[in-house]
Amino acid sequence: MGQEIASSHYYREDFARFAGALQQETERLSEWFEGQSFSRSSPLAGFELEACLVDENGIPAPLNEAFLAQVRDQALFTPELSRFNVELNSAPVCLQGDALAQLASGMVDNWRYGQQIAQGLDASLVMIGILPTLEEGMLSLANMSDMARYRALNEQVLRLREGRPLQLDILGEEHLKTTHSDVMLEAATTSFQLHLQVTQDNAVRMYNTLQILSAPLVAISANSPLLFNHRLWAETRIPLFEQAVAIGGIAGGAHGPLRRVSFGSGYARHSLLEVFVENAQHFPLLLPEALDGADSLPHLRLHNGTIWRWNRPLLGFDEQGLPHLRIEHRVIPAGPTVEDSIANAALLFGLAYALAEEPQLEQRLEFGRARDNFYAAARHGLQAQVSWLDGQRGRLSELLCQLLPQASQGLARLGCDPAQSEHYLGIIAARLQTGQTGSHWQRQAHARYHGDNQALVAAYLQRQESGEPVHRW
Repeated sequence: MGQEIASSHYYREDFARFAGALQQETERLSEWFEGQSFSRSSPLAGFELEACLVDENGIPAPLNEAFLAQVRDQALFTPELSRFNVELNSAPVCLQGDALAQLASGMVDNWRYGQQIAQGLDASLVMIGILPTLEEGMLSLANMSDMARYRALNEQVLRLREGRPLQLDILGEEHLKTTHSDVMLEAATTSFQLHLQVTQDNAVRMYNTLQILSAPLVAISANSPLLFNHRLWAETRIPLFEQAVAIGGIAGGAHGPLRRVSFGSGYARHSLLEVFVENAQHFPLLLPEALDGADSLPHLRLHNGTIWRWNRPLLGFDEQGLPHLRIEHRVIPAGPTVEDSIANAALLFGLAYALAEEPQLEQRLEFGRARDNFYAAARHGLQAQVSWLDGQRGRLSELLCQLLPQASQGLARLGCDPAQSEHYLGIIAARLQTGQTGSHWQRQAHARYHGDNQALVAAYLQRQESGEPVHRW
């Protein structure tokens, strides 16, 4: 959703033209799948990290325009939906050797650089799933980033909802129920999105594996227990984002069973083409731009960018113009630290390449159970009771302890440095031993500071800047 567009207002002919282009590009993508036209390069990985700008009191600071004006490389930091959010992007690395150290050093260097810019504006950057000091009134159109794509997104979502406000209804430790008149609720969520390039041969299995792994990953990384001073889910980002853009698919109208933010409708069966076809056939158009460069399927890619599955297949192109497939894993929140973030990435990459080798994986855990696991994990964190392969059932913390050796094996299979793998998976092991995720720490701090969220954010920032992983906080 970072790509800027030319207009924020559309007419009936714009939708008709875009629909025709989307159909042609989907047909061309089908030909690429039939012709095995995708890159077969070594596994590549990268990330996008969304962050909040806050003032000296830990309150959201709508300064991203001033912040971005000082960034030397505009590809490094990009705007997000709200003026108090930015996104940090990484260069992809080959998943072997010192890949984990490369991801960590790049993230540290760029984070420090961004922090220096923020400090020059009397502000700070914070990586956290939902900022506890955020108030609903701050999520207004006055704080929307000045980009046509965001104005258009808001206009089209409300059009499909026939002007009805968004309904937020989250039952956790407490119950939060409110209405909101625009899409700015989405700006309350900040994520650490991991990208994994796959080959056409292993794309289906990797996509399905990442869906299965979403439950343990969202539990071990949970960092969003508070919203508008309500104690809700371990990872409240999940229901918040799903309800912030609550429009459905064409089957049954814009309020149909398929949702634009969802766990998806099922495992892939034969190829990832199935997901792109579902996008084209079942989701109303949001941004019907007139785009050039038909060879790169720009209409298909833009439409795909307005559908936010928690595991989202993406189409990209390498420097030689060869198309490649990658999967964007969106379940992990931002923070608490660089060390925690790379540990989460190491766990995902290792488990993905280990579990993908399991025979008949999709038959051993049906999709409905994988989906139920995900929402139970988002709600209850490491204490969630989940189903697993071959009818196993138990607490997620116990399951993760069993999975850690497999993650190590997966990283070894990729050829990652053993010392680095041991270091980052050791952080996961320590987090499991202490039970202290970012979400757990925030809940404890919220009680300790008697609901003073400014004090909570100040303590969080101090610990984040120390670099110590959250299990030591």
